[in-house]
Amino acid sequence: NLFESFIKLIASAIDAKSPYTGGHCARVPEITMMLAEAVQQTKDGPFADVAFSEKEMYELKIAAWLHDCGKVATPEFVVDKSTKLETIYDRVHELETRFGILRRDEEIKRLKKELKFERDDSLSLEEKAEQVKDLQKGYRKTLRDLKSDLEFVKESNVGGEFMSGDKKDRVHQIANYRWKPNGKVENFLSENEIYNLTIPRGTLTPEERKVINDHIVVTINMLEELPYPKHLQNVPEFAGGHHEKLDGTGYPMGLMKDEMTVQARIMAIADIFEALTAKDRPYKKGKTLSQAMRILGFMKNDAHIDVDLFDIFVKEKIYLQYAEGFLDPEQIDEVQI
Repeated sequence: NLFESFIKLIASAIDAKSPYTGGHCARVPEITMMLAEAVQQTKDGPFADVAFSEKEMYELKIAAWLHDCGKVATPEFVVDKSTKLETIYDRVHELETRFGILRRDEEIKRLKKELKFERDDSLSLEEKAEQVKDLQKGYRKTLRDLKSDLEFVKESNVGGEFMSGDKKDRVHQIANYRWKPNGKVENFLSENEIYNLTIPRGTLTPEERKVINDHIVVTINMLEELPYPKHLQNVPEFAGGHHEKLDGTGYPMGLMKDEMTVQARIMAIADIFEALTAKDRPYKKGKTLSQAMRILGFMKNDAHIDVDLFDIFVKEKIYLQYAEGFLDPEQIDEVQI
């Protein structure tokens, strides 16, 4: 119908807004409804008496389609930040230029010293040759070090799951190089560049991550403004709870398990599983099934997701059902829980 088509249109627009989260708004409803259907079929355990009506299932589906609608207000340059140094453009290219300047300066220094030795009449030809040989040896080592440092900076710029203390220390060491733009000697890296390059996980600074996280507040505010019919009254609560954790450490409200509906807890698992296996994120490859399920298992143990819902997710092989329709073959491996 027109209403549902319009909702899917909004979700499609949000997915189209970013090449790195494209399809997320469409895939989360798939997982959500698979898990909800499995809960419906459960004959024992805590959910044995849970029976969603047809209207409740529809309400959950609408909430799943709209769960990220607040991202329409999130700046694109933050959503699309695929490297640590990216703003409107990727500043790593500026650093490549600076490394080129350092290499040029080293060559100039070497040539000046060689010329000085050549003009020194107090040195024999053999001594001059030895001095030049030592200079060139040191110069080649410096070039190797600069090349290694540039590769390290480019690698660090991409982001990842973890950045060690040693790597952060190396960024600070590189920052202490000196270069001379416009005739003024400066540190090689600015404080902002150091701050971004030492981001421990992913590509976002804490401030940028807050901007991203605020999309859920915008989602709730947007959805609460709509005049829902009675059977859709819970859409804002379901959609707005997918970043909450059962131990109260989630956002935006820090809800505990007993403050969350079953539907919101279902959506939380769906959102996490899709994000883990998504192959279009800027700073990581899509995880295999075994990797994603292991992480969900850790989250279950840490009381971040619902234990009983996770058990259904595993027992009914919802992860495999989804994988066969949406993941690449190389992501589908054996899962041992």
